[in-house]
Amino acid sequence: MGNAKSCVLSKEVLEELKLNTRYTEEQLFSWYQTFLRDCPSGRISRQKFESIYASFFPDADPKAYAQHVFRSFDQNSDGTLDFKEYIVALHMTSSGKTAEKLEWAFALYDLDRNGSITKNEILEIVRSIFNMISQEDQITLPEDENTPEKRADKIWDFFGKQENDEITEGEFIQGVMNNKDILRLIQFDEPQKVQDRLKEKQQ
Repeated sequence: MGNAKSCVLSKEVLEELKLNTRYTEEQLFSWYQTFLRDCPSGRISRQKFESIYASFFPDADPKAYAQHVFRSFDQNSDGTLDFKEYIVALHMTSSGKTAEKLEWAFALYDLDRNGSITKNEILEIVRSIFNMISQEDQITLPEDENTPEKRADKIWDFFGKQENDEITEGEFIQGVMNNKDILRLIQFDEPQKVQDRLKEKQQ
């Protein structure tokens, strides 16, 4: 963004974020000041993003998941996010609408960005999700999804795919929309925790 280093959030970016996220003008201004304080260059590196993400989950290991989240929003692959990309990332991962989340989730799982998902790609993301689930909570998971491998198998079986098949974006979105249980399996979603941590960072 041309205005990334400005101390003032441009009206254009502000209006776009208000339109495309659930955040208020006051929240956006506050987060922008925090963003500039933490990232004076106006861009956030992957390492910084990982460290901020890690602060949301002090009892887990979100590094691998944060790397995948960062990759999914770093559309031009330049290794940084500007303020708009950063806020959209937070919105999509914590409070986006289901359809928006599914488009993002597909991008998250499509590791090589070739437009389809393999079973190995699903397993890679599910493993990173499990790193964020405490050992105590993992014990309470259902028997057929209490390991990354079992959860990946359950997701794959739902789509009725053979071992070496692939899932297209259309199949992925439609399949999950038709079965909310699969939505739970493909994501790590603690929106209230993320929102609360963001509020704490503002103070």
